[in-house]
Amino acid sequence: MALVLYSWNTNKNAYKALIVAEYNGVKVDLAPGFTMGVTNKSPEFLKMNPIGKVPVLETPEGGIFESNAIARYVARLKDCGLFGSSPIEYGHVEQWIDFATLEIDVHIGALAGPRYGYRAYHAAVEEAANAALKRSFAALNSYLASNTYLVGHSVTLADIIVTCNLYWGISFLLTKSFTSEFPHVERYFWTMVNQPNFKKIIGEFKQTETVPPVKTPGEAAAAAKPKPEPKKEEKPKAAAPAEEEDAPKPKAKNPLDLLPPSKMILDEWKRLYSNTKTNFREVAIKGFWDMYDPEGYSLWFCDYKYNDENTVSFVTLNKVSGFLQRMDLARKYAFGKMLVIGSEAPFKVKGLWLFRGQEIPQFVMDECYDMELYEWKKVDISDEAQKERVNQMIEDQEPFEGEALLDAKCFK
Repeated sequence: MALVLYSWNTNKNAYKALIVAEYNGVKVDLAPGFTMGVTNKSPEFLKMNPIGKVPVLETPEGGIFESNAIARYVARLKDCGLFGSSPIEYGHVEQWIDFATLEIDVHIGALAGPRYGYRAYHAAVEEAANAALKRSFAALNSYLASNTYLVGHSVTLADIIVTCNLYWGISFLLTKSFTSEFPHVERYFWTMVNQPNFKKIIGEFKQTETVPPVKTPGEAAAAAKPKPEPKKEEKPKAAAPAEEEDAPKPKAKNPLDLLPPSKMILDEWKRLYSNTKTNFREVAIKGFWDMYDPEGYSLWFCDYKYNDENTVSFVTLNKVSGFLQRMDLARKYAFGKMLVIGSEAPFKVKGLWLFRGQEIPQFVMDECYDMELYEWKKVDISDEAQKERVNQMIEDQEPFEGEALLDAKCFK
C-alpha cells in the first residue's frame, strides 16, 4: 500500500511531507478526488482523524494526523540527514520545529483568521499578534545573519517546516514592507523556496503585494454563494457613488476601552512593582491594595491542569514563557505572576492575574489557547486567606505553600 496524503494540493501543511518525500525519495501520493468539506467528513476519514482536519497520511499501519508528525514520519523512512548528524543537531532540529509552530504559525494564524472570516476581529489581538510576529522574525533574522541553514550545513527538516510556515504568511499576509525589516529572513526564505526539491512542490512563488481586508465571520461563505441573475426587463441602474466601505475602516475599539473609567491606573502599579527593590511588603504590596479598584478590575488564580506532565524543569519553564508571550495581546489590560513550584518533578504551575473588568476578557479566552490548560478561580478579596495568597504570589514568597520556588515570572 502506498502512502496517501489527504489534503488539497496547495496546503502549506501538506507541502511539509511532500518536500520531505522529495529529499528522501519516498513516494507520497495525494488522495485522488479529495474535496475539502466532503472527503474529510466521511466515516473512513474520521477513523484516521476524528477532528476531521487535514492533512492526514494513510500508511499501511494506519493513519497519522498533524502535519509536523507526518513530516517526521516520512523523514524517518529513509535516513538522508534531515534530522542532522548528531544528537545535538537532532535537538536543534526539534527546537526550530517548535519555534516554527509556536513563534511563527500561531501569530500568522492570529493575523489571518479575521482576514479570511474565520474568527472575529479585535484590534488589540491583531496589534499584539503583529508585535509578537515581529519579535519572532527579529530572533530568526539575528540567527540567520551568520547561518545559511537552521542546523548544520545542509537542509534539514527544520528548514522545511520553518519555510512552509513562512510560506503561508508571505503568500497571503506579509508584504515587502513587513519582511524588508528582516533581510536575513528574506534571503533565507528565497534561498529555500528556490531549492529544486522545494520548487518541485511549491512551484513559482510570488510574495503578496496587499493585505486582505478584514471579513466578518461567515462573510467568506456568503460571498461564495451564487448571486441571482438580474431580471432581463430591469434596466441597469446608474452606477452608485463609491460607498464609504471602500475607505479604510477605523480600528474597532476593544470592549475593555469602553468600560467606565477606573481609579486604578495599571501602568502606575506596574511601575511601582518594577521600581520597588526593598521593603516590598510595605511599599509595593501596600501600594497595590491602595490602588486596587474592585469595580474596575478583578483578580484570578490559575492552576495548570496537567502538572503530572511537568517532569523536565526547562520544558516546564519554556511552557510558561510561551504562555506569557502569547498573552501579549492583553498587556494593556492585565498584570500577571506565574510561579513554577517544586524542587523536583513533577513541577506545579500556579498563577495570579489582574484583569480589567469583572471577567477574564473574552478576546483573551478566544485567542490564547493556553487559557484552557488552566483552572481559573476568581479571587474573593473579602477572604483574608485568599488576599494573603495574592500578596505571597506578587512578592514571590518562598517557600510558597510549603514548597520551593523553581522560578517566578512576571507579566507586566
